[in-house]
Amino acid sequence: MKISLVDIGANLGHESFDHDLPEVIQRAVAAGIVHQLVTGTTLAASRKALSLCHQYPNLSATAGIHPHEASHADTETLRGIRALLDDPLIRAVGETGLDFNRDYSPRPIQESVFAEHLLMAVQTGKPVFLHQRDAHSRFYPILKDYRDQLAGGVVHCFTDEKTALYDYLDLDMYIGITGWICDERRGQHLLELVKEIPHDRLLLETDAPYLLPRSLRPKPKSRRNEPAYLTEVLQTVAHFCERSPALIAEETTANARRLFGF
Repeated sequence: MKISLVDIGANLGHESFDHDLPEVIQRAVAAGIVHQLVTGTTLAASRKALSLCHQYPNLSATAGIHPHEASHADTETLRGIRALLDDPLIRAVGETGLDFNRDYSPRPIQESVFAEHLLMAVQTGKPVFLHQRDAHSRFYPILKDYRDQLAGGVVHCFTDEKTALYDYLDLDMYIGITGWICDERRGQHLLELVKEIPHDRLLLETDAPYLLPRSLRPKPKSRRNEPAYLTEVLQTVAHFCERSPALIAEETTANARRLFGF
């Protein structure tokens, strides 16, 4: 079966890919991955992501500060992110949002930096690439305040409950599904919720090198996730949506192209 997929979240700038990135990209192409969005999580990581886009075809990137890093997002850092957004290969603002699960940065600072990213998205007309964990009650009203001015966005690596899903869909946001759905320990609720995502709002991603699908056989010895394994996420989503993998692939690829303008 010939399929075309877009991985809308791959951390290809991660150090675990430094020694074999050309081979990783080749395996992704062989698996049917036609485009990858390289995630920026700090100013340095966003610059590296953009650099990779200039080295390899069929890559684009995001630029932003992950909520874990919000306490390091001073004025100069945010100015650096804003400058990167002028490059046409930067397709989205982020990764940005709130993470109250680990609280690596103080919550008020996370909220302030999140709002700064949303403002940059409004200014540039680019969509947002969003992170939310255990923070829906604060994340949703902040996002809602800016939504009418935003070009759109995706709630990346969605792992929350039905109420949060419907809130984001009510804001006409896209929903990113990762290998979390393949995890029998903590992803079981997603097997039902994925059916609730409209066909024109579903996106697929690996979040590589994280979130290796636990259902993948055989597992790589390195335990490192990579974009080629997006097909495992596709198969799981297709099975529980009771729709063909080819159709899910076609729809999610069209959705990614619509949102990010590939």
